[in-house]
Amino acid sequence: MENQQAEDFKRELGLLDGTMLVVGSMIGSGIFIVSSDIARQVGSAGWLTLIWVISGLITVIAAVSYGELSAMFPKAGGQYVYLKEAYGKLIAFLYGWSFFTVIQTGTIAAVGVAFSKFAAYLYEPFSDENVLFQAGTFHLNAAQIVSIITIIFLTYLNSRGVKNSKVLQTVLTIIKILSLLGLIVFGFLLAAKAEVWNANWTDAWTPKSYLKDSGSWLPISGMALITGISAAMVGSLFSSDAWNGVTFIAGEIKNPKRNVGLSLFLGTLIVSVIYVLANLMYLAVVPLGEIATAKSDRVAVVASQYIFGNIGTLIIAIMIMISTFACNNGLIMAGARVYYTMAKDGLFFKKAAVLNVHSVPAWALWAQCLWASALCLTGKYGDLLDFVIIIVLIFYILTIYGIFILRQKMPDAERPYRAFGYPILPAFYIVVASALSIALLLTKTDTCGWGVLIMLIGIPVYYLTKPKVT
Repeated sequence: MENQQAEDFKRELGLLDGTMLVVGSMIGSGIFIVSSDIARQVGSAGWLTLIWVISGLITVIAAVSYGELSAMFPKAGGQYVYLKEAYGKLIAFLYGWSFFTVIQTGTIAAVGVAFSKFAAYLYEPFSDENVLFQAGTFHLNAAQIVSIITIIFLTYLNSRGVKNSKVLQTVLTIIKILSLLGLIVFGFLLAAKAEVWNANWTDAWTPKSYLKDSGSWLPISGMALITGISAAMVGSLFSSDAWNGVTFIAGEIKNPKRNVGLSLFLGTLIVSVIYVLANLMYLAVVPLGEIATAKSDRVAVVASQYIFGNIGTLIIAIMIMISTFACNNGLIMAGARVYYTMAKDGLFFKKAAVLNVHSVPAWALWAQCLWASALCLTGKYGDLLDFVIIIVLIFYILTIYGIFILRQKMPDAERPYRAFGYPILPAFYIVVASALSIALLLTKTDTCGWGVLIMLIGIPVYYLTKPKVT
């Protein structure tokens, strides 16, 4: 029974479940925090809003482009499978390698830590300031322990079958959407002030950079503006990432040729609209200067205090705990399916290709859990997230370019769905994402350079392990 094989994945997820997985994986803690950093980088209401609109637009374009690939290859592994079909095993391995070492596990670690930081609002000893053990430069704090416990718990839940984690994901994500919409509506009804809105939209298109040392604003243009926009978009793109998780679990989705692509479109559209509305609410409630200088970047806490008074902090803490918990459940569920598919191709540990009695790749789940927990302990997840975005963008660009390659390579293949707006929209995404990647490499070389290096280390790893596994 332990050695059930790939065909034993159970198709138990419908369109609602797929859409909720996309939404749940996308909305973590970012929308509650990163607008503060964006405001410091670009310093105006117009640019802040535009950055969220552009991020949403290119995310939806990417998602509808993936629809063609998900309909062509409706099986577990998603993006890894698309890259293998378009480019061969090396590029697919580099994606899987980056995915395991940094992308998925680093994100799980960071989301876990965001959960525990806000749990400390409810129970102070959970704080990252509560250091439990110290040896040299290594510090073990309560927040790290709490985040590891949540990762272990969600991994255990996912190892017991897709049904339990599906119910948790759908229920928590619906609560998450309703609470975010509630925050937006209450913000506009209870706390929006015409003078705040008007002041924020005065000089709305004059970009400025916030100087922390002097607490003043410096007008920016040219290269400084490009640097500011690049830095600002890291946050908004991160908040809009992980939408592709539903492609990894295509083997468990009913009617995947239709539902995977539709889940991608609906999920990314819902999140993008909510994100833009949330930022318009912030601008109606909180003066721009306070958005930029919010304590620990917690702009949603500031907005919530304007809306609900002192209890606002508690409301946001509970919302972020629900949000990050559901986010990590989706990330953990989806990630293991990539290692499973890699193992089937002989590019990952063989045990990762085994499904347990509950028809899920339990070994892959626990391997992911172990490494994500280790990343929680390093205390370096902030850096990890900073340079993970460059790898994510590179592979999104390659995957969407793969649509053009596969149209040439497999002209007669069945395409139940064709990329919307092909070739213009996919090409537009490639141009925008490439420009952003180049700008990031030029302006944030220290962090993005490490991201590219980790990816490239995968090349010798591939050739060193290839004879043993093929």
